[in-house]
Amino acid sequence: MRLLPPKKYAQTLQHLWYNYIHQGNGVTYPFYASYKINQTCNFKCRFCNLWQEQSPGLPTDKVFKVLDNLGNSSIFLLSFEGGEPLLRPDFMEVLKYTRTKPFYLMITTSERGLTTDYPMREYCKYIDFLHISIDEGHVNMEMFDQLEEFVAFGSSVCVQTVVTQKDIGRLEYKVQRCRQAGAKIVIMPAVHLEGTRDYYPEFYEFRDTVLDLKKRYPNIITTPDNFFKNIDQGSCSSSSIVIDADGTLYYPCRVLPYRAINMAESSLMEFVKTRQAAEMRNVMTACDKHCGWYQYFATSSFTSLSEASGALRPYFADFLRLGITTPQHSSPLPPAKVAQ
Repeated sequence: MRLLPPKKYAQTLQHLWYNYIHQGNGVTYPFYASYKINQTCNFKCRFCNLWQEQSPGLPTDKVFKVLDNLGNSSIFLLSFEGGEPLLRPDFMEVLKYTRTKPFYLMITTSERGLTTDYPMREYCKYIDFLHISIDEGHVNMEMFDQLEEFVAFGSSVCVQTVVTQKDIGRLEYKVQRCRQAGAKIVIMPAVHLEGTRDYYPEFYEFRDTVLDLKKRYPNIITTPDNFFKNIDQGSCSSSSIVIDADGTLYYPCRVLPYRAINMAESSLMEFVKTRQAAEMRNVMTACDKHCGWYQYFATSSFTSLSEASGALRPYFADFLRLGITTPQHSSPLPPAKVAQ
């Protein structure tokens, strides 16, 4: 496991303690950030609306300013997303700069040519966690056949699969392939976004299927059990944040129509302590959408050591060398053939 500077761990404990004693006002200090470093994408998934804007993101120097801001904050785990992060021409430069910052880095990609079109082994020297989006919506199910090649890149590999009502029956095949290849899988519902049709699966069938697979395939599925409990209770958290391609912070979440500071210009740590931020967290607490957005319902509330470890454990399970057992199960379904 790559160690961060000791000062970072001490600061994280301080932020945990602050969140705990002030938890009546939501989670002040976030620990997870999703940064959509561009919105350019080669896919047009039906359940997604981000590709509709096709923004190339900030210039390199402005991206560095966002990273400086995050490096001086409570963020412990940063995820590069899009669009498609690999489509940035300066991606290697951004990776190297990010490596100098005191947080762990994850990237999420859905590109088909990972083994041929990108220097993934070189990229993975600077990446702690590699998430690869594979599902029917991306029309890239054939990438399950390449999982062993992806695992060989060197980073901890996790398949990220978005599930609609029609896809629930194919989950066991996906989980089994990840087990065979030595990868993890995070399973999340297709959230209904503005400008898209509603593909959200029937909640209780989705929940029961995933929890059953977790029992039969231990240590493969990283979707935490409390994700389903939180959705059922309508309990989401501002312990994670989303940064748009133009550097704007969505706050307290991506679903509510609020945009706060520009992360290339204003301090995140100063903003979250303002009355404005507190009022926006109160709006999130009162929200009754139950949208199921994975990031806000799966990260727990980051107000205690047990909640923090529970939220981070899926990402660090490989480093902790958790054993993987071979379950007894029925034959999986073959991959679906999805028309372009």
